[in-house]
Amino acid sequence: MFSCQYASRNISKGVFLLPLTLLLVVLLLPLIRNLNQRYSKTYANNLENKETRRCNLFSGTWSPYPEEPYYSNSTCPYRTDKQNCFMHGRPDREFLKWRWKPDECELPLFDATQFLNLVRGKSMAFVGDSIGRNQVESLLCLINSVAHPEDITARYTNHTFFKWWFSADFNLTVTMLWSPFLVKSIDADLNASSYYRATELYLDEADRAWASKVENFDYVIFSTGQWFFRPFTFYENGKVVGCQRCEKNMTELNFYGYRRAFRTAFRTIRDLKGFKGLTFLVTHSPDHFENGMWNEGGSCNRTKPFTVEERREYKNGDILETLHHIQVEEFAVAEKEGRKKGLYFGMIDITDPMAMRPDGHPNRYGKVVDKTVTINDCVHWCMPGPVDSWNEFLLYMMKLHSENGDMV
Repeated sequence: MFSCQYASRNISKGVFLLPLTLLLVVLLLPLIRNLNQRYSKTYANNLENKETRRCNLFSGTWSPYPEEPYYSNSTCPYRTDKQNCFMHGRPDREFLKWRWKPDECELPLFDATQFLNLVRGKSMAFVGDSIGRNQVESLLCLINSVAHPEDITARYTNHTFFKWWFSADFNLTVTMLWSPFLVKSIDADLNASSYYRATELYLDEADRAWASKVENFDYVIFSTGQWFFRPFTFYENGKVVGCQRCEKNMTELNFYGYRRAFRTAFRTIRDLKGFKGLTFLVTHSPDHFENGMWNEGGSCNRTKPFTVEERREYKNGDILETLHHIQVEEFAVAEKEGRKKGLYFGMIDITDPMAMRPDGHPNRYGKVVDKTVTINDCVHWCMPGPVDSWNEFLLYMMKLHSENGDMV
């Protein structure tokens, strides 16, 4: 009798609990599934971020990109005329419809507000030649949608190659310090054209045009290279050690000055007693003259990036690879030695991406300042254009450092 009553009560409870259990399962299952999806998504995002931070930004391809460029003729007053390709009649716009896509991750778009908040109250010095100026002007155009930097060059110098800008809204100072050789240089033949002008390079002495000014800067960005194809006499310890493209009875040392100049620049920045900033190297920017050099009728008429096959056949590939190899080697030494002193060095490796962009130059749609004639410019870069990607790289690396004190 006891057993039957017990069984009956259990059956009643079971009948009651079964629907309740099923109801709870029905109600809770979507919640559990949603939580699991959120966890999986969060984990995947974290994993993706970690993988992205290990990604080689500079290995990739140029992918079609239909959106409009960051700025236009009417929104950027900072460009040098000869980089304003549309101002001088360039008819095609296809070269603007490409964006760099790394193989293993995404390169974020340039965010002017994010950049300006990151550099609020800081100073940036771009050191080098007109290719460095190209990047500076691109940066000014990119941030002009949020801040409007004022040209304050007259407060510092009347030299046309030195430029200073200041944004009061963000207390940001940006300067371009002209130093195409990075080291002390003396023109030996002032009557010759600049390309053929014999120059003395003192390879163990940094150019004071920049070295005397950057000690208190937060960011120093080196970018130069095109000037190193000239005739040189090289000095070290006050004595002649060789030459390049020389007619004298001396040792021919091609690319020797290029290597030593970067070595001296990096050593100088490391040894500045008060310097605590970040140092970036923007690697060599390639030219794309075809059918002759600039003074031989050469031009760059292409309207879209190289294919992979065309890139392999790029006629200046061997020289470009040599220059790039030198920079990478010298940077590796500088980065290692810099870390010992708590300094950070980052490399913005634009060489291979830009080697694929023969369409990005002004070509005949540039203009030589103060002259009525034009030359084919296959060295500098149209603005807007692929040069804007350099500052996408720069922002990415600055953010990476601000978040975890590391570089890619």
